[in-house]
Amino acid sequence: MNIAIIPARGGSKRIPKKNIKLFNGKPIIAYSIEAALISECFDTVIVSTDDNEIAEIATKYGAQVPFMRPDEISDDHATTLDVMKHAIDWCDKNHWQVKKLCCIYATAPFILPEDIRQGLSILDQEQASYVFSATSFAFPIQRAFSIDKKNNINMFLPENLNVRSQDLPTIYHDAGQFYWGTAHSFQTKQPVFSAHSKIVRLPRKRVQDIDTLEDWEIAEALFKVIG
Repeated sequence: MNIAIIPARGGSKRIPKKNIKLFNGKPIIAYSIEAALISECFDTVIVSTDDNEIAEIATKYGAQVPFMRPDEISDDHATTLDVMKHAIDWCDKNHWQVKKLCCIYATAPFILPEDIRQGLSILDQEQASYVFSATSFAFPIQRAFSIDKKNNINMFLPENLNVRSQDLPTIYHDAGQFYWGTAHSFQTKQPVFSAHSKIVRLPRKRVQDIDTLEDWEIAEALFKVIG
């Protein structure tokens, strides 16, 4: 069987109740749940949470919450792979024969069902360990620089100072929406960012990290424009 796991702990600090905060009038986690259900890629969509309020809202929008996440993997130090391994171990103990999983972040309002379907297709065709969403940087990162305590500028790669932008390779970053993988890859915690992974390319206009209230405001404004 194929399942979706949506990690959604209750202890968000920078944005209180981040995973169920209203985003353009709907709990933000609802966008991830609905996209997963509409994609028809999954036998079940599970929300992994330690919070009863999140569990109630997740169930309302069609997800299942068959277990509550333990405290030891619900703090700031728990990784996504920790959460995924716990979910797979639970499935194994309950005789769910899971072959493929998709970790979908709870704060991914720009996620589309067709992107999820494309990720599964690539996972099958390429026999990859993982397939995740990614997009290109808007500016050549080869020209990035830091500023020291004396306000001096230091280029990271000074050899690229005079290289034309069109001659520099396109560099990508994680879009933070979803991660398809085999049960074995997640259970053994294989690294996601490796040669055994592939990507689903997303346009930059549908990618916005949401870590701060300013990020949230930008995402809502962008959603209203393209949604």
